[in-house]
Parts: sequence; C-alpha cells; structure tokens
Amino acid sequence: MRQQLVLRVARWAALAALGAAVLILVIDRVAPPPLERGRIVSPLVTDRTGEPLRAFPIAEGRWRLAADTDEIDPAFLRALIAIEDKRFYRHAGVDPLAVMRAARDAAVSGQIKSGASTITMQTARMLYPRPRTLGAKAIEAFRALQIEARLSKKEILDLYLTLTPYGGNIEGVRAASWAWFGRDPKELTPDQIALLIALPQSPEVRRPDRRPQSAQIARAEILDRLVAAGLLAKDRADDAATEPLPRTRHPFPSLAWHAAEAIKADHPSGGRIQSTLDRALQQEAERLVTTFIAPTDEGVQAAALIIDHHGRAVRAAVGSASRARAGGWIDLTNRKRSPGSTLKPLIYAMAFDDGAADGGTLIRDLPARFASYRPENFDRTFRGEVTVAEALQHSLNVPAVRLLDRVGANRFMATLSFTGGTPMLPSTTQVDAGLAVALGGVGLSVREVGVLYAGLGQGGRAKPLAWTLADAALMRATDGYPFVSTESAAEVMDILAASPAPPGRMPAELTLWAPTIAYKTGTSYGYRDAWAAGISGGYTIIVWTGRPDGAPRPGVTGREGALPLLVALFDAVKANDPEFDGSATPARAPVQSAPLAHFYETGAPPAILFPPEGAEIWSDRPGRSFVLSAQGDGPLKWYANGQPVDLDAGGSPIWAPHGPGFYRLAVVDAQGQESGAHVRVRMPQP
Repeated sequence: MRQQLVLRVARWAALAALGAAVLILVIDRVAPPPLERGRIVSPLVTDRTGEPLRAFPIAEGRWRLAADTDEIDPAFLRALIAIEDKRFYRHAGVDPLAVMRAARDAAVSGQIKSGASTITMQTARMLYPRPRTLGAKAIEAFRALQIEARLSKKEILDLYLTLTPYGGNIEGVRAASWAWFGRDPKELTPDQIALLIALPQSPEVRRPDRRPQSAQIARAEILDRLVAAGLLAKDRADDAATEPLPRTRHPFPSLAWHAAEAIKADHPSGGRIQSTLDRALQQEAERLVTTFIAPTDEGVQAAALIIDHHGRAVRAAVGSASRARAGGWIDLTNRKRSPGSTLKPLIYAMAFDDGAADGGTLIRDLPARFASYRPENFDRTFRGEVTVAEALQHSLNVPAVRLLDRVGANRFMATLSFTGGTPMLPSTTQVDAGLAVALGGVGLSVREVGVLYAGLGQGGRAKPLAWTLADAALMRATDGYPFVSTESAAEVMDILAASPAPPGRMPAELTLWAPTIAYKTGTSYGYRDAWAAGISGGYTIIVWTGRPDGAPRPGVTGREGALPLLVALFDAVKANDPEFDGSATPARAPVQSAPLAHFYETGAPPAILFPPEGAEIWSDRPGRSFVLSAQGDGPLKWYANGQPVDLDAGGSPIWAPHGPGFYRLAVVDAQGQESGAHVRVRMPQP
C-alpha cells in the first residue's frame, strides 16, 4: 500500500514538473524577453578603420552607443565582473550562491544588506524597468533565464554595457567614456575604470560634474575592492584615488558633420555605419577649408570633396567651412551651382573622341557669333589662332564653344545625365540646352563634378561615389559608364597637367615633393562661384567657394578663390597616404595617330559681328558708310534690304545707308547659308 502511494506521489510530482516545464516553455514563447529594446542604439558613423566620426542621439536626446567587449579595455571587463558578478561565466542567469548569501545576510541583520542580482538580471531590469520589489526580482530572475537561453555570455555583456545608466542622458560604457574622457574605452586608466564601475550603481548621486565629492568617495571604494580582489596593486590604487575627476562632459564625435548626416539618412536601421571617410584626412581637410575661408567676410563659404579613384571612395567631405557662418548648416557639396569652366575638359575629350581635334590642332580664338549667342573670353581679349591644348590650359571660351557646337549641346547634356548627374538648366531654357553650357550655363553639384573628374582620371568611366565600405566594394566590381574613351581622357589630363602653375607654387617638375596636378578652374557668371577641380595620384579633389545665397564676389575667380585650397588638399592627401605617387596621369602606351592640322567648322552659317542683331547705328551725315564684319568660311556676300553691298578696293563690304530707318542686313557664304541682323540707323534732324 505504501509503495503504491509513493508511486502515485512520484507520478503526480513528475506530471507537475512536466506541466511546470510546459508552462514555462509556453510563457517563454508567448512572452519572450524584450531584447529588441536593447538594439535601439545611437547611430554612429565611423571612418573606414572604425574610428568614430559622428554620433547621433536616440529618442529623448539620449546617447546610447552600442558596446562591443572586443573593443573595450580587458582590464575594465575583469574589474566589472569582479565587482558586479564574479560567477558571471558559471551561472545560467541566476546565481544560487549569491541568492543564499543575500538571504543569510538579510536574516542575520534584519534588513537587505546585499543584492543577488547578476549582470544578466540587471540587464533584464534595464530592458524593462520595474519597481524594486520581491515580485519584480522574481520576474527579473525568469527574464534572466530567458536571456541566457538566447544569448551568449559575450552578447549579454555587450547588451549590459550598452544599457547601463551613467547619469543624465548617458547610457552605456562607450557613451560614458566619450562623455567623461572624450574617447572610446579601448584603453582606460585605473581611476577611469573605477569611476565607470561606480557610476551606474547610483548614476545621479555620483555624477562627477554635479556631485564630485560623492563620485570621489565611490571611486575610492571601487579601487579598494579591486585591490582586495587582487586586480590592482595598493600603490597604484592610492595614486588613482588622487587623480582629478572630470568636471565637465566632452562633446560627442562630430567630424564630417554633413556627410555623416547623409550617410545616416541612407541607413535608417541605425547602429554603427562604417564609411569610406578617413578620420585623419577629414580632420585636416576641415582645418584647411576653415583656415582658407577665415580671412574672407562672414558671407563666404566653401565645400570640398576628396575622392579615391579605387572604388570611388570618398575619403573626406567638407560640406561647409563653418556652421557659424551663413549657410553653414547646408551641405554645399550637394547643392546645384554654376560650374563655370570646369566642364570644358569633358567637351574637349568628346571632341577628341569624334576626331574633330586633338591637343595640337589649331583653332581660332576670334570673335564669333552662334545664332544669337556671342561668347567672349574672360579677359575680353582674343588670341587669334592657338592650339587646342593652349585653348584648354588658358580656358579660352570661344574655342570651347566652337568644340561644343561640333559635339552638340544636347548630346553633351545627355552625357552628363548618363554619368549619374542631374544637370539643372536655367528656368528660361525650355528644351534645348544651348551652347552656354560650355561656360557654366547649367547647374551641377560638387558631388556631380566629382563623378565626372574621377571618371576622367580613371579611363573615362563614370561611377557613383561610394560613401560606405560596402558601396566601395561594389564600385570596384563595377565597370561604370564609359562617357569618353581612355585615350581621350588621358590626353585631356596630360593637357591639364601642363597648365600654368598655381599662384605662389613652383612647377611640380622643379620640386621633389609637390604632386603633379591635372587641374581646371572655373568662375561662374558674375563671380558667383569659384571652382577648382584636380586629379593626381589616383585621387580627385573638387573645391567650391562662394556665397550660399548666390551673391557675387567681384573679382574673385577660381584661380584665386579655390585653386590654392585645392593644392593644399592634395598636399594633405600626399602626407596622409604613403602610396600616393603624385602623378597626374597613369602610365599608358603612346597614342599612334596623325595630328589634325586645323579645326574646321562645318555646317554653321556665317556669324555677323558688326552690326549685331538689334543694334542702333548713329550716322552723323547722309552718305556716311560703314564697314560690315562677319565670320564664315570662304567668300561672303552682303545684302542690305535685299540689295547687294559693294566692296572697297581691299575687298571689305562698305554699306552706306540712304537715310534713317530700319534695315535688314544679310550675309551669305559660298554654301548659300545665310545669317541676318535687323538694325536701325539714326541721323541728326535737319
């Protein structure tokens, strides 16, 4: 009978145990621990090596940087385990020995003398805070078992060190280390280790900036416990106890302000985002841009971009010279501005591809009219016949327009679009681009110009800029869009590399250290934008300076207002990259082609130079004659109101209007192509 009773009790006990186990499993599945709350961390944009650039707060302005025990001082981790949970690696979330010890101490003293919370239980409490009651303790213990069943010990410690409160809006050991010591907790001194362990025990009471005395006492207590645990020598602990406490919080990392903001926006999941930027180069680029702009008035800003051709990785991006200046909060690398003459190299490369010219081809730099468009050189002088190379090096406008007229403005704009840009035409333009795009009559951003020049520097292939390591790896495996041939791109770079040395700079061939830069400057209409774009040693750098509101800066050209900064940035790249070779163009086989003697314009009607369309001519007397002027190929014939105009002994057309009034002048070339101009003649009253 007794044996049957024992068997019955055992059976019920087994069933009860099984039922309890099933119930626990059901509860575990229905109510898992809220681990997702611990994954809400401050987005952190790092450089390509993992060094922090800029951190962003989460909800309610809290700073919570994700912790990784592989990147935290091992001495801190040993000290933390010794103080908070010495059997952390041996229990399953709840430490029975600690529970029994706490119960014994409470029974002896009549009050709670020590807690039994493990690091895992504390993690559970931080994931879902509750009032400090026995019931809450039981729930935390159950949650701790759940967490241990799901995460490794390293993952639990990472989570704990991410959530630990450090006072105010600081959470996690990384955020605390930045706030109090201004750096990551990779290497910590004994006094810093003790403070980081003492603070979470009473975060607000022990804040060193508000309660320095309490913080000092708490730090000393932790140091004594580390001595007792055999983790710190007594003399070192005594020295650490005398170290001054941090009295103010350090700012969180804020390098690459604009670029980091854009990178974070493209990765809404948050966490750590590893960019292609280089922290040291970024710091130096920001310093150089700020220093360069400092002497100018407060309305002037600057932006710069440094691109590594390998993977099109952006190594440094400066969105503005200072956020304290007007427009400083805007990322000016991503705003459309007139690029001035910086697009001319692309026009020349396309003309080379078409076989219309090469560097040695002669081209006319003379007054010319293209329909209603009449370009002039920047200095309002003309140089006659020059080589195409000279025309590009000296940024002559008329030759560039002649070449664009041959290439086709709409085709040129299509090429800009195919490279990934979105060129913005003036609001007055309807469909056709027009030849003014050769001189900056289109809107492009620093980034879009960077795509073009980086493509020019790597065989004429355009690829999007890469801002993260993952994007850079993708770009290395991508061929890109071939917008000009390798040969034409290289020839244009050779021409640009032979441009006159920048102001105050010796030619690169006369120095041992200066890089050879294939560069082009640009100045937009009305001196609103100053540009410099350069290629050297596998890098492209783009610089823009101007006023964010588009106001002019009279007399400031790209050569004075941007080129010196471009050169300084290339010097910074050379100092930062030991593999930078300083050459402007890659080694290549010589191009075997016969030089083109002269650039001939075909298909274009003659252009009237004088008198221009809509002109009013003053004639001081009846019978006064005027010499007419036009540009065109072959012999030209002139007509006034349909009547032929006579030529003088030298062959120049001489027109003598018969009186005041309106006239239509026309000029016809040997192919029968005609251009006309409507003019008005005025004479004094009789």
